[in-house]
Amino acid sequence: MTFFESVILGLAQGLSEFLPISSSGHLALLEHFFGIDEDRVLFFATLLHLGTLFSIFFVYHKDIGALLRELGAVFADLFAGRGPRLNANETRRLGFMILAATVPTAIAGLLLHDLFSGLYGSLVAIGVGLLITGSMMFVSERMARGDLDVSGLGFRHAFLVGVMQSVALCPGISRSGATITGGLASGMRRELAVRFAFLISIPSVLGAILLEAPGAFGAGPEGASLPAVGVGVLVSMLSGFFAIKAMIRVVSIGRLRYFSFYTWALGAAVIVYALLR
Repeated sequence: MTFFESVILGLAQGLSEFLPISSSGHLALLEHFFGIDEDRVLFFATLLHLGTLFSIFFVYHKDIGALLRELGAVFADLFAGRGPRLNANETRRLGFMILAATVPTAIAGLLLHDLFSGLYGSLVAIGVGLLITGSMMFVSERMARGDLDVSGLGFRHAFLVGVMQSVALCPGISRSGATITGGLASGMRRELAVRFAFLISIPSVLGAILLEAPGAFGAGPEGASLPAVGVGVLVSMLSGFFAIKAMIRVVSIGRLRYFSFYTWALGAAVIVYALLR
C-alpha cells in the first residue's frame, strides 16, 4: 500500500465515519477499486478506527471526563449500599443511557458477525446500504421536532438508538446517520441527538477494535510501511475531528437531507457497476 492509498483511505475513514455517508461502504469500495485485499490491511484498518476514536475524544473530552468521574461515583454508591442512583445527576443518567444503547449493538455484533462480514464482499449489498442511508437522511429531518433533553431520556429511547446502530453494522449503512435518525425519531433535541450518537459510538468502536486486534496485530502491517500507516491514521484522526464539528453544525441547522443525494447517487452507481461488470 502506497502513501497515496493510505492518505485516501485515512481521509475516507475520518470523513465517512462521522458524516452520514458510511465509512464501511466507502472503505470497501476504495479497497475494491485500489485492488487491496481486505485481509492484508486488517492492521491498518484497525488503526484507522483507533484514529477516528481519538477524534471523538478530542471533541467530547469534557463529556468523556465527566462520564468517567461519574462511573467512579457509581461504584462508590454501590459499595456504600446506595444502589446505582440512576437519577443522581444528568451525567450519570447519560452514562446509563449510553450503556443501554450499547446492548443491542453488542448482541447483534456477536450473533450476526459472520453475516455482516459476508456482505462486505458484495457491491450490490453496499449499494443497497447506501440507498438506505440516503433514505434515512431524507426522512430524519421530518422527525426533528422533539425537545427531549438528558433528564427526559429513558431506556426505550436509548434502546431505539442502539437498535439503529445495530442496523449500521451492514456495509453501506452509516452509523452516524442511523443513530442520529434514531435519536431524532425518539424525540431528542437536535444537539442531544448528534452528541448521543457520537458518544455511544465509543464502546461500539472499542469493542470492534478489541475483536479485530488479535488478528490485526498478529498479521502486522503486511503490505504497508509503518510510516504510511502512521500518515493514514493521522489523516483519519484530523479529518474525523473536522467531520464531527461539521456534523454538529449540519444537524443544528437541519441540512441532513443534502447527504441523501450523494448516497443515493453513489449507491445507484455501485449497483449498476456491480450488475454490468
